[in-house]
Amino acid sequence: MDTIADVLKTFDPVEDKYVSREFQAFGVHLAKKLQDGRRKSMYIKFARDIPRSILEEALRYVVDSKARSKGALFMWKLKDMGAFEKYVKKKRKSKKKSIEE
Repeated sequence: MDTIADVLKTFDPVEDKYVSREFQAFGVHLAKKLQDGRRKSMYIKFARDIPRSILEEALRYVVDSKARSKGALFMWKLKDMGAFEKYVKKKRKSKKKSIEE
């Protein structure tokens, strides 16, 4: 995990003007490493919802491979690790309960 000082060192006010939280910076980092800038918002959402250790493990798996589509391989690895069932769907259910109440 990066410290605030590390994030501020690499902060570019022109390019990163909407990044104000650490998980947003990590999501942008994921998008750059996976060479998938179009889906930057999706990676920011993953950085918010899924524990960092799982994301880093999937990222290491993808970076070590020679895949053409690193984003697709990253998504497959997260699915293989069960990240969506454990974290993303659980968060959706809790939001629905709070809306119904």
